[in-house]
Amino acid sequence: PRGFPGWPHPSPILRMFGVTGEGHSVCLHLHGFSPYFYVLAPPGAGEAHLEPLERELEAALRREQRGGNPKFQPPKNVLGLTLVRKQSILGFQGGLQSLFVRVGVSLPRLVAPARRLLERGLRWGNLGVQPAPPFEANIDFEIRFMADSGLVGCCWVELPPGGFRCWGALRGHPPEGAWLGLPPLRLLSFDIECAGRKGVFPEPQQDPVIAIAAVALRQGAREPFLRVVFTLRSCAALRGATVRSFESERELLQSWAEFVRIVDPDVVTGYNIHNFDLPYLIQRAQVLQVESFPYLGRVRGVPSQVRDSAFQSRQLGRREGKVVTSPGRVTLDMLQVLLREHKLRSYSLNAVSAHFLHEQKEDVPHGIITELQNGDAQTRRRLALYCLKDAMLPLRLLERLMTLVTLVEMARVTAVPLSYLLTRGQQVKVVAQLLRQAMQEDLLLPVVKSEGGEDFEGATVIEPLKGYYDAPIATLDFSSLYPSIMIAHNLCYTTLLPPGGAQKHGLGPQDFIRTPTGQLFVTPRVRRGVLPRVLEGLLAARSRVKAALAEEQDPERRQVLDGRQLALKVSANSVYGFTGAQAGRLPCLEISQSVTGFGRQMIEKTKQLVESEYPDVQVVYGDTDSVMCRLKVPSVPEAAALGRAVATWVSGHFPPPIRLEFEKVYLPYLLISKKRYAGLCFSGGSGGTPKLDCKGLEAVRRDNCPLAANLVTACLRRILLHRDPQGAVAHAQEVISDLLCNRIDISQLVITKELTRAASAYSAPQAHVALAERTRCLRWSRTSAPCCASSSPSWARAAPRPCSSVSGFPKIPEIPKIPKNSQKTASKSEQKRRN
Repeated sequence: PRGFPGWPHPSPILRMFGVTGEGHSVCLHLHGFSPYFYVLAPPGAGEAHLEPLERELEAALRREQRGGNPKFQPPKNVLGLTLVRKQSILGFQGGLQSLFVRVGVSLPRLVAPARRLLERGLRWGNLGVQPAPPFEANIDFEIRFMADSGLVGCCWVELPPGGFRCWGALRGHPPEGAWLGLPPLRLLSFDIECAGRKGVFPEPQQDPVIAIAAVALRQGAREPFLRVVFTLRSCAALRGATVRSFESERELLQSWAEFVRIVDPDVVTGYNIHNFDLPYLIQRAQVLQVESFPYLGRVRGVPSQVRDSAFQSRQLGRREGKVVTSPGRVTLDMLQVLLREHKLRSYSLNAVSAHFLHEQKEDVPHGIITELQNGDAQTRRRLALYCLKDAMLPLRLLERLMTLVTLVEMARVTAVPLSYLLTRGQQVKVVAQLLRQAMQEDLLLPVVKSEGGEDFEGATVIEPLKGYYDAPIATLDFSSLYPSIMIAHNLCYTTLLPPGGAQKHGLGPQDFIRTPTGQLFVTPRVRRGVLPRVLEGLLAARSRVKAALAEEQDPERRQVLDGRQLALKVSANSVYGFTGAQAGRLPCLEISQSVTGFGRQMIEKTKQLVESEYPDVQVVYGDTDSVMCRLKVPSVPEAAALGRAVATWVSGHFPPPIRLEFEKVYLPYLLISKKRYAGLCFSGGSGGTPKLDCKGLEAVRRDNCPLAANLVTACLRRILLHRDPQGAVAHAQEVISDLLCNRIDISQLVITKELTRAASAYSAPQAHVALAERTRCLRWSRTSAPCCASSSPSWARAAPRPCSSVSGFPKIPEIPKIPKNSQKTASKSEQKRRN
């Protein structure tokens, strides 16, 4: 917080950073918007009680700030109290409004203590000390401003000519039509190289930065407009890039920081830049006392900051590590994006580039980097080229995966700032949408204390009829199942009837429904829920976008539209998760339990309907939102036609917008167990070239070694593509023989996993945990320390020293020697490796 120009007291300032259509950077300072929240007024409260309550709250806040710097304390903490009539969003209210007090404070940091004081209880004049439950006191200041001003993230904003004095004069354009496109944002990708010591990971306190490569690109352009490599000591020229060499590391860092400020990128990206590159540069600059270095943002006097990320990675179940903020710039770490959005066997830049881009990094082992640096200009040229390629690949990945476009469209759809999508979880997106809809209906969001609760039953899995099917298998999916259920049955906070609520509000049996889990919700004719309204808007918008995408010819606009429809889909699906997050902002198990209850009921009803109406159709498997039907027809086109007819007929038995759709045909199909199957997939039922589709098998899982994945893939190809099961068995036997005879390259046996918690926290045997425990015990066996920690689970504790085995796992058998007269001849590369 700072003061107005000429205003001596602190006040909040909102900074809006933007880019014009011509690519010029803009920073807008917004004054005059102050934070506020609500509390529920006690019975008997009126206008006469506001003045003594305001004095009481002001005095209490003054006492809490005692000892602070007077320079940063406003002359008045409480800007005013106002009585308003609104409804809580929790539970059906029957149209009755309650009395609330809107509490305005001068600074955002005063919201938390003011809420706490009012919740604990202050004196309301002659009413005495009364506690006041808070509402919307946990809404972020930026989200509150955007909701009140009608702005959404990454939208085009128009300012009145000649300057303005009020934030309310801003005009945000909906991202449609002429306002759909993106400006020419400047993207900067970079990578650093350090001269580490042998066998020691580089440390900023000792190891110098020897090269920094940077590549700059304008959004929408095909090629970068700038490639620069900053090197320590001389370096031979690079084709297509500028090389700037420095004799001192201090000069290198100063020059690179100045380069960033001159290029003035809107987005800074790279690979693992949050956990390594940026923190390393900032810490190295501190060691060398380069005082101007950390100011890489657009706000003078505000340095870049490194802090812990609050984002939980779904795949790895751990914190993603660090996040670096530079005011006015978006720092986008492609490694963290991939951790959140993609399940890969390895997240190294080399593996990721091979997977998505079908190309490899430059081949420079880390062990020779220092050696190359200590050589001559030509060896340093090889190092510079290696660094430049590592800076270029994140830009290529960002373009291939449509990362920036998708994030921009997600910010537009969910009405949150772009930076929130990189540093916050899913809940803030639903809160922002819910807040806007609630404001239109005079509803308030309560502050709910996060508490763990009981688990609830999830989706139904129809018991699979395991086997190999040489007949067409049609897959029928419910489109947007959980959002459709919430809309069709009007499931919402505002429609939930508490026990006795129907009698209290005089509702008849036709005015409410009973869900499969026993919860009561009023029907739309009594009150349309807020969540169904939000979901209807998202699904309708997605339908419009998909229709426009089908007609659009311009590649750039198609990319934007595709990113938008994906953002709408993800946003709609996250609403159900928001209600079921027991440690979230506004959990409601009555809604989430009812949604999954309807889902289970629908899957079972679909199976009954299909098999009763179509005797030649058999449901062989069903899971969450889809069923797989065996069809007694000879060809894929006939199976597709019958599948569409079945889906249309079944859809008529459910309330709109619930709709069962035909998706694809498998022929042949191998059903192994629940969530584990494979087949040749004909998307849309076309008779074109099929693709091998696997779910849950080692061919696509990343928790096993490459040998297992390659073996399963090869066997599936023999079974499904070539219809040769005996060939699959023979191939498996051959690979097993090679493994036992030590003819398999060791790299094919590597399993890459990490310990996400203490060994004692794992309830089931895990190979990598046992290996870590065995390694620890072997290390301790050389010291006087005890062999195994008592905190380890029984299955992970090693046997007495020397630790040769782990309880619960068999001993590793000795590899038999290769017989001299073996009929198997090793490959040339294998013979060369042995020699």
